[in-house]
Amino acid sequence: MPATYLCVFLIALLGLLQCRNELTEAAGAPPPLPGWELVWADEFDTPGPPDSSRWSYDLGDGCPHLCGWGNNELQSYTDRPRNARVENGRLIIEAHRENYQGRAYTSARLLTRERAAWRFGRFEVRAKLPSGRGTWPAVWMLPETWEYGPWPKSGEIDIMEHVGYLPDSIFGTVHTEAFNHMRGTHKTGAVHHPDVEKDFHTYALEWSPEGIVWYFEDRPYHRFDNTYDHPDEWPFDQEFHLILNLAVGGNWGGARGVDSTIWPQRFEIDYVRVYRPADAPAGE
Repeated sequence: MPATYLCVFLIALLGLLQCRNELTEAAGAPPPLPGWELVWADEFDTPGPPDSSRWSYDLGDGCPHLCGWGNNELQSYTDRPRNARVENGRLIIEAHRENYQGRAYTSARLLTRERAAWRFGRFEVRAKLPSGRGTWPAVWMLPETWEYGPWPKSGEIDIMEHVGYLPDSIFGTVHTEAFNHMRGTHKTGAVHHPDVEKDFHTYALEWSPEGIVWYFEDRPYHRFDNTYDHPDEWPFDQEFHLILNLAVGGNWGGARGVDSTIWPQRFEIDYVRVYRPADAPAGE
């Protein structure tokens, strides 16, 4: 092929590749994250109910075994579109003040249990939070098989929690048998930002055998290092599933009361993405 034609061909090929990349990004494909391989995601691009191949629901008020979901929460969780739906490219979890199944509020709690669970990786969520006293949104993780026994023996990882009476604060926490809020020994960190209730922000957590690090807008603000040799301190060598929910009131969310005039309130999630290290062995 003459050099002139080869040059023209290469330029055209590069242009087509660039166009393809732009179209892929426009279609909602996550951009690559250096050092990480995407293994699971929900971009919430399809309006209607959440994707049942990815998400299930916890329903009711936790009774009879865990009334108030263990925290004296006020809501009953439902799977109704009124409380959980995808619209305008976002997952909407919406809490309402209404009488429902003996409770004064409704909301939703979605989870990947029995659909997807992971041991180690990067977990990233972009979200806008509700506001007002009594709101308690969370992105968190519980064990898939509870290898070391019931809570807190098998652990809990809170990627992001927010309570409405502390509007500028975001919290990241782990709970274990040795470190938990019942004993006042839980390992928690906080970051402060003025508009988490007004705009979308990225919340992430990186979990490895060496420890767990929490990020707000890709800036680390808390870490829990694995310097232990017993599951009472480090039960985080098993698979965990993801949970997204908006609670009303409760021991922490309602510590300063619940404002009955603010409802409905929305927890809006733009995407959820799960990565593994790009150099991780197959199956990890």
